[in-house]
Amino acid sequence: MPVALCTPTPDELPFVVETLRTWQDESAPLQLHPGDLGWSWRDGTSAVAAAVRTWTRDGMLVAVGFLDGPDALRMTVAPGLWRDDDVARHVVEDVSDPRRGVLPDGAVAFEAPNATRVFEVLGEAGWRAGEPWTPLRRDLTEPVDAAGLRVEVVEAGRSAQFTAVHRAVWGNDRFTDERWRAMADGPAFARARCLLGRDSSGVAVAGVTVWSAGRGRPGLIEPMGVHPEHRGRGHGRAICLAAAAALREAGSSSALVCTPAANEPAVAAYRSAGFVPEPVRLDRSRPA
Repeated sequence: MPVALCTPTPDELPFVVETLRTWQDESAPLQLHPGDLGWSWRDGTSAVAAAVRTWTRDGMLVAVGFLDGPDALRMTVAPGLWRDDDVARHVVEDVSDPRRGVLPDGAVAFEAPNATRVFEVLGEAGWRAGEPWTPLRRDLTEPVDAAGLRVEVVEAGRSAQFTAVHRAVWGNDRFTDERWRAMADGPAFARARCLLGRDSSGVAVAGVTVWSAGRGRPGLIEPMGVHPEHRGRGHGRAICLAAAAALREAGSSSALVCTPAANEPAVAAYRSAGFVPEPVRLDRSRPA
């Protein structure tokens, strides 16, 4: 059977999220996670659906991609098919041809796990090495040390300080309480928590969102940030510990995160909280 490219409808998204959840495996390197879609639910269900691409063969999902912006695609492949040449070549053909509606013409970026045949075929097709990223993983077999912050779970109707920290961290005003509610209404958030960290004076200083994929599967941190007015005081380490503890409580086998390799303060914060860097991974890029 041929491999078919599709853009799911909003009604089909819960199935895509659930499938991605079952694909998460402790033995696999970091890959597209339900939390990646869940974090983008702040833009609404229709926007998430428009950004997702699926590949099916004989009625089964074999690969899922997510447009993290108009010119960057992140994707993964179903377990057992990471080395499947047929799937890889169909995916690369689709992402390389702007007429197929995945990536536009010109300069674009593509992220696939390094161990997949997709990553290799991109290189064979002339896609170059792109931005380096550092994945980090913390094993959650043992209990996690106390965070050192007063940490609370953000609930509906009480998100204002969490969204304010987020806006300060990333210097934009788009993440409003309304957008937080849209995210929290998405199916991926059923296994997620937003955590707000307060210092000894009760001031909101850091925030993190954690996404579980279910018991015995790796969970994801996306995103984490410390308010710029309160940096350099160990709050990054503390909120990372709180995130790891929350994922362990949810039954996750490990906590995963990926950050640009050039973001040395973020890498240092994660390492201080017991996260171990894994081999640097490279996007594939197609120049203009």
